[in-house]
Amino acid sequence: MRWIALYARSRHLAVSLAALLLCAVVLPPLLGSNWTTLFATVTLGAAVAVAGVGLSGQDLDLDRTASFRWPPRRLTHLLLIGAVAGGVMVAAQGLVDLPMGASWILRNAAGLLGLTGLAATLFGGQFGWTLPMGWAMTAAFVPEGVGKVYDVVAWPMATADAAAAWWTAGLLFVAGSAAYTVAGARR
Repeated sequence: MRWIALYARSRHLAVSLAALLLCAVVLPPLLGSNWTTLFATVTLGAAVAVAGVGLSGQDLDLDRTASFRWPPRRLTHLLLIGAVAGGVMVAAQGLVDLPMGASWILRNAAGLLGLTGLAATLFGGQFGWTLPMGWAMTAAFVPEGVGKVYDVVAWPMATADAAAAWWTAGLLFVAGSAAYTVAGARR
């Protein structure tokens, strides 16, 4: 059990959890009736992104010399970020009467989580926030009139029944989770 405490401390999990909760709990009630898909996308992106900063430890060489296997721990850490961010948003939806459903939140949490894993693998854990926040912000500027292209490029803003958005989020989740689980964060 001691390794869990050391892992949590080296990954700044307490600070990440506080920031994640701040994003997902405070913003929905604060915006109230002004809550839109744009604000929900950016809030969920921010919640996943701030927790993604802790995907690498202070000393990667020390992490790599550990006597236990890292892939299960990496995958668990990544999935916990998505579960907490998505769960808090679903709970906030029940409190504030948000217009998007639980399936929309699940799809976006999974896709943004995959982007966080990809960013940590490609750029390092301290930059795990770049891809989810970048994609969430970019999706807001894609015009809706472009059909299926909109559902692929702006999948975080697409409706919950858009199949192309589900496929895009699913592929990003699988690619990002697999990359981070196998390779870990970049130096």
